[in-house]
Amino acid sequence: MLFAFICTDKLDHLAVRTETRPAHLAYLQDLNSKDALKFAGPFIDADGKPNGTLAVIEADDRKAAEAIAASDPYARAGLFANVEIRAWNWVVNNPAAG
Repeated sequence: MLFAFICTDKLDHLAVRTETRPAHLAYLQDLNSKDALKFAGPFIDADGKPNGTLAVIEADDRKAAEAIAASDPYARAGLFANVEIRAWNWVVNNPAAG
C-alpha cells in the first residue's frame, strides 16, 4: 500500500534541515534500495528555500508507514512541525502500471 508523507518544517529550522540532509538522503537511498521509496522531494517557499517534504513510500500498513516516517533523520532531529500520513493511490503516470 502506498502512503504519502506531507511534512511541514518548523519555522526557522532551515539549519536543522541543512545539517541533517546527508543522513536524510542516505535514509531515502536505503528505502529506495528496498523498493519502498516511490518519490520524494522538498516543498519550496516563495524565496526558493525548502520548507517541508513530500514523500511517497510503500509499506505493508499504516503502522509500518508511521515507523518509516518516525525513523527519518529529519523527524528524529525535530525538523517537522507536522507530519500527515495519508494512504494514496497512484493512478496517473505510475511506472508500475506499465
